[in-house]
Amino acid sequence: MPSRLIPLFPLRVVVFPRTPLPLHIFEDRYKEMVGDAIRDNSEFGIVLVKDNGIVSAGCTVMVEKVLETYPDGRMDILTRGKRRFEIVTLNEEKEYLQGEVNFFDDDDFAPAPAELRDQALSNYQALSSLAVSREHSEPDLEDRQLSFQLAQELPDLDFLNALLRQRSEIGRLKQLNHYLTEYVPRQRTIKRMTELAPTNGFGGKPVGM
Repeated sequence: MPSRLIPLFPLRVVVFPRTPLPLHIFEDRYKEMVGDAIRDNSEFGIVLVKDNGIVSAGCTVMVEKVLETYPDGRMDILTRGKRRFEIVTLNEEKEYLQGEVNFFDDDDFAPAPAELRDQALSNYQALSSLAVSREHSEPDLEDRQLSFQLAQELPDLDFLNALLRQRSEIGRLKQLNHYLTEYVPRQRTIKRMTELAPTNGFGGKPVGM
């Protein structure tokens, strides 16, 4: 597949196909980039930025709605994930970063077994009940790549980046279930300790307060 040059927006976030991502645009270079995307109805790529640079895979988004514009050109927009890509080379000819990318999708389109999906949904519901996840939208349970819909709840960017690269829905659901089997009990314990801390676990005011 031939590579294609697209604008890149490095952020500390991972977005998946068909999941929403609200953005506040305030830098001049990204005002230009987003303005072009709105005018041309075109995609730009979201890539995870880490301390040592950007990762080599990401997901494009398109602007679904302009929520608000400000007198100085800042914008609040709602975008939605489209296509996953791998970066081939970087291009710095413009004020904002661009990349030659190759798009990819799953290699394995076999339907995930019902028990695997049911386990993922059960784990997701357990996590949602703890109210410790990042702000997210309600998942589309009819999505053939359900793992993307469920994973948007998680704050672990390294894990989300690994899921983004995985090219099998069965593989992603297995990774997600393994992760949540450990993560949910740990978060449940943290929440319980947080609830007990103000009263020292004895139902009264903390000593010295």
